[in-house]
Amino acid sequence: MPDILPFLKSGSVFEPEATRAMSVAFDEVCRALGLNADAHAKETIALRIIELARRGERDPDRLRRVVLEEAGGNGSPPSA
Repeated sequence: MPDILPFLKSGSVFEPEATRAMSVAFDEVCRALGLNADAHAKETIALRIIELARRGERDPDRLRRVVLEEAGGNGSPPSA
């Protein structure tokens, strides 16, 4: 699972559960959008997920859905 930790700036502190939720959402959004080697797109997605988490969202499904909808997707989880 891709980890969102490299995108957290120093001073950003989240509980382990929040970090896991963000990482799950990040992984699913990257897979749904096919972002294998696009570092800039991955950073953009990570920063949006982190912003939503800072505002209090901790549910990985909602994080994924919001970010995918904003990216023009349908918000559905990626098929395995």
